[in-house]
Amino acid sequence: MKIACLGWGSLIWKTGALPVASQWHHDGPEIPIEFVRIADGGELSTAICLNARPVPVLWAWLNTASLESACRALRLREAIPDSRADGIGMMTVTETSVGPLAEWAQAKGIEGVIWTGLPARMAGVEGQIPTLDDARHYLQSLTGETREHAYNYIDQVPAQIDTAYRRAFADLTRWQPDSAPVTVAITQLHLPSPEV
Repeated sequence: MKIACLGWGSLIWKTGALPVASQWHHDGPEIPIEFVRIADGGELSTAICLNARPVPVLWAWLNTASLESACRALRLREAIPDSRADGIGMMTVTETSVGPLAEWAQAKGIEGVIWTGLPARMAGVEGQIPTLDDARHYLQSLTGETREHAYNYIDQVPAQIDTAYRRAFADLTRWQPDSAPVTVAITQLHLPSPEV
């Protein structure tokens, strides 16, 4: 079975247990993606968001014999427990499959597609979509290594994942402490000695 995985975040540069058998191709289907999930590492990660504008995602072939084994590998890479039903998405593609994703897969000769299906998450609430203000405030509130990690994540997400939130993050102060030290030059005045 010819199986592909869709990607739009850290999976692309850190595949882990996923048996990727090709480079990541940039001509994937258009999926509504946004920076809306506060991940376990503190970064504001990308996730499918029905409220977002679709962007072309990436895809790669997998070296696996079945959709079930592909899903197990992606579940392992994403550290998603088996008890969680919404963590992984999958689709078998046949000649009679319909819809944009199926049509894209048929054109590529793909027989099965998998993807990470974790939802938005804000303030520990699964499914909660942060507003743009929420997302900006969250990033600005980060400090230290978590802050650096979060901004590095945004930088590493491929440029084609060009979302509204990402554009709005462009003016945020990056990797700088909240208040940079200020150097003040002090000039000493030497007054003439009073005459006696």
